[in-house]
Formats: sequence, structure tokens, C-alpha cells
Amino acid sequence: MEEKLWFAQYDKEVPRTIEYPSIPLFQLLEDSAKKYPDAPCTIFKGAKISYKEMDALTDRIAAGLSRLGVKKGDRVGIFMPNTPQFVMAYFGILKIGAVVVATNPLYSQREIEHQVNDAGLEIMFVMSNFYNIMKEVQPKTGLRKLIVTNIKETLPPVLAFLFGLTKEKKGGFRVTLAPDDIWMQDLIHSNKPEDRPKVQVGPDDTALFQYSGGTTGISKGAVALHRNLVANTLQIRHWMWVAEEGKEVTLMAIPLFHVYGMVAGMLFAMRIAASMVMVPNPRDLPDVLDSIQKYKATIFPGVPTLYNAINNHADVIAGKYNLRSIKACISGSAPLLRETKEKFEALTGGKLFEGFGLSEAPTATHCNPMFGENPPGSIGLPFPDVDVRIISLEDEVTEMPVGESGEMVIQGPQVMKGYHNMPTETENVLRSGWLYTGDIARMDEKGFFYIVDRKKELIKPGGYQVWPREVEEVIIAHPKVMEVGVAGVPDPYRGETVKAWVVARPGETLTEEEIKDWCKERLAKFKVPTFVEFRSELPKTTVGKILRRELVRQHKETEKVS
Repeated sequence: MEEKLWFAQYDKEVPRTIEYPSIPLFQLLEDSAKKYPDAPCTIFKGAKISYKEMDALTDRIAAGLSRLGVKKGDRVGIFMPNTPQFVMAYFGILKIGAVVVATNPLYSQREIEHQVNDAGLEIMFVMSNFYNIMKEVQPKTGLRKLIVTNIKETLPPVLAFLFGLTKEKKGGFRVTLAPDDIWMQDLIHSNKPEDRPKVQVGPDDTALFQYSGGTTGISKGAVALHRNLVANTLQIRHWMWVAEEGKEVTLMAIPLFHVYGMVAGMLFAMRIAASMVMVPNPRDLPDVLDSIQKYKATIFPGVPTLYNAINNHADVIAGKYNLRSIKACISGSAPLLRETKEKFEALTGGKLFEGFGLSEAPTATHCNPMFGENPPGSIGLPFPDVDVRIISLEDEVTEMPVGESGEMVIQGPQVMKGYHNMPTETENVLRSGWLYTGDIARMDEKGFFYIVDRKKELIKPGGYQVWPREVEEVIIAHPKVMEVGVAGVPDPYRGETVKAWVVARPGETLTEEEIKDWCKERLAKFKVPTFVEFRSELPKTTVGKILRRELVRQHKETEKVS
């Protein structure tokens, strides 16, 4: 293999290339069920489902889907939070040769409708508190049947009883199904594992439609093959070389409908037969902390906002939680600040290191080494078998010298097949075997990569070029600032100008002049925000990425009103 600059920075235990087995994705579950049949696959509020049981449950679901007319290549939806039922539905769908389409439960009806219609969904697994929403969406789509589950079905008996008494009706979980719909429990109990049809599913069959979060416009369905997901799972497994098969406990607080939680969390856990502790609501910090302590979680994929919240939680600061079981955490979706990393590592004794990925590959392409250097602001090094170039923004071909910024393009075994029903968009991003990411990045002399910004979010005040991330990094370094978003807003004189939306740290007060003065000392004049707006919180995706586009939309709406 060609010698790459970044290989010298790999942990010595990480290979430069990997042999990828030609298997369907669900074989990760089947292999772990054979090796560790009695190990817990999922843990939910104390209730455990073993790998052997999960394998049998997903066989039953595959048999049930076949009886409902689902065939190889059909798309089947999942609309639920992190629960054992998500895992059951996911692998049951794959075992029939169908394609998983996981939908964000926080989506609006319009967004759900678009995704259901674009993917051509006829059947969807739904948590019962979302059932009424889906029934409103259904007439505008081709959905013919909903398979419904109540969250209490996988709770321990006593908790399930108490939930039924106190929370089921209030939380919207108690529903009456329409005649065409079916309870997931009935689907499971009316089919046997041996009824699962023998469908030939290979590495080049489609496994997943992963819809982008819509942060850059219309949500697009990235088509991932079984081999793409198997490859990325094995890359993450080799990078996390400290993980021991059959011995780890993974905290699943990152949403499973998001490709990051799905691959770096669930599929990685499946590969090493780890126990997955399910956290349906990552904003429920006591549940996150209780789960780490009670089940001695060792692997904890997450986002900077979650690690930061733990660092600043009063009970953690007071020493009421023991988090020392944690070994390793990959942080994704947003830049990881050095302060957050160092404080979390001091609290837990584990390693917290930043990675990078995108729905088109189907999650991770880069990561900082576990025990090597982690330069501040770096997304790390390309994974084994991943090649990366920084190319000119002018001609989109010429490779840029070390240290120079340009668009980051990627080759690797995890790169998607293309976008569903979008041939033009597919041709735009997949060119001559390279994935054009739309991210502006640079590589340093050691092979570490740094994201400069999104190509489409470049601000052009008076013809100059301003990358929002550069301004954000300056403002976030202010000791009174907790969060910041920066974007371009319309300006009658310069066409576009820089605006910052700032959340101050608790108990701190800030003024617009303080922020501007801070920036003037550290940035060129044209990069200093013209406007600074203070907020109590910023709009984010479900994985903690600040929605700059939404901030701009809100700014424009306010300007219209005024």
C-alpha cells in the first residue's frame, strides 16, 4: 500500500489496511450470537435481551415481514428513539433483504412526508407515542401498514406496570390501532425463527437509505450497501483497538436513527458483542449519568454538547457519580474543544477523541488516535484504506500543498453508492471514484486534517471570503461564551455581512461591544461580526450540530417583521 503521511501518527496497534469479509451486515449479529449467546445485547432500564434472544427475535420479525409481503429490496421505515425495539426492527428488516430507512422522531410532518414518499415506504415500525402523527401523514403517502410498539414492552415487569399506571396515557403511548395496523409484539409472537425465508443477501445489496439532516437544503437519501457498513464498522473496531470482545458496555445515548449512532454505536457494539445500554432521550442527563454508573459503561460515543453538559453538571462536580468505568469515547458532529476533552478525561480517566464523518460514507472517515497526538481543532487522521486529498476550489482537480485549504475529497470502502433518485446530485459528489464532501479543509505536515468550513456556508462581505467556523473558533475562546453560531446575513451595502449568535455561560453577562472588541484583536476587520445577537440557546440537529441555516432564516423573518 502506498505510504501516506498520516500512517506515522497511527497508534501502533492500528493496521494500515484491513481485510473485509464478504458478508451481509446482519451477520455481525449472527456471529456474536454464536460466540456470546448469553451476553446481553441490549439493556433497557435493567431489562436484558441476550445476543441469542436478539438473533431469534429478528428472525421472527423477518418472517413476519415476509408474510406482510415485504420482498428483497423493499424499503421499510423505523420511527422510534433508542430502545431495544429499534435494534429488533433494524436487523429484522435486513434479514429479509429489505432496506432500512430510519427517520428522526423530531421531524415535522412535512419532513416525514418527504422522506416516506422519496423512499417509497409502504411499511413502517413506529413507537406508539408517534402513532397519531404517522396516521396524519399516512394519507399523503404510500404507507399501507404501521407496525407499532409501546416502550413498556421491553421494560422490566415492575417498571412496565408502573409506566402503565403513571406515564403511558400522559405520554401518548396508549393508542388504539386502526384495523390495517399491527402490534410489533403480535408480529413477533405469531412467527417462529425457523419461518424466516432463505433470502440471498450479499455485500453488494442495498442495506440503508440514510437521509441527510437537511442542514444544507433538501434532505437526500444516501444509499449504503451492506459492504459499505461492514467496512466502516471494521474500521472503527480496529481504531478502537482497546475494546475487548464480549466484555464492553456501550452507552447508546447518541440517536440510532442518525448514521453516527447507528454505525459508531450499534454496529460497532454488534461487532464486538458489547452490551448496549439504551438511552431514549440524551437530554435526560440523570438517565445518562445513572446508566454510566449502574452498568459501568466503557464505550461512550457522543457529541461535544453532551460531554460538556456532563462536565458542568452539578452532581458530577460534587462527586456524586463514579464515571471511571469509561475507556474510550469518539466525539463527532461538532468541533471538540480542548477544555471539554481535558475536563472529561480528568473526570472519567478514559480517552475522548474527535472523529469526523458524513452520511455519504456512511459515517466515519477520520479520527484522532486514542493514545497519540490529538492536535486542537483537528478531526484526526484518515481511517485504514481511506485516501483523502485537498483540492483546489478553482478547478476542483489540482491537489493543494500541505497546509493549504481546499475541498476535501475522499476514497474508501465505506463511500455510498449514490443518492436515491438524484442522478445529478450523485454525479456532482461522486467523480472519478472520489467523494466530493463539500467541506473545506487543510492537512498539516503530520497528516492531521482540519475542517475550515462548509463550502456552501462561505460568507462574502463586499467580495471578501469569511469562513463561519474561523469566526466561531475565535468567539468560543472568550471565557464568558458557552456556544456560538456564525453565518452570513443580507446587507444592503456589502451584499452579505457576518452575524454571530452567542449563548453566554451561566451567570455571565456579555455585551455586543465585548464580542466585537475580542474579535477585532484576533481577526481581520472584514471578519468581525457586524451584528451580535444573544440567545439562551441555539437551534441544533439531534446530534448537537448548530443549524446556521435556521439562524439565518430566523434573522430574515425578524427583519421582515421590523
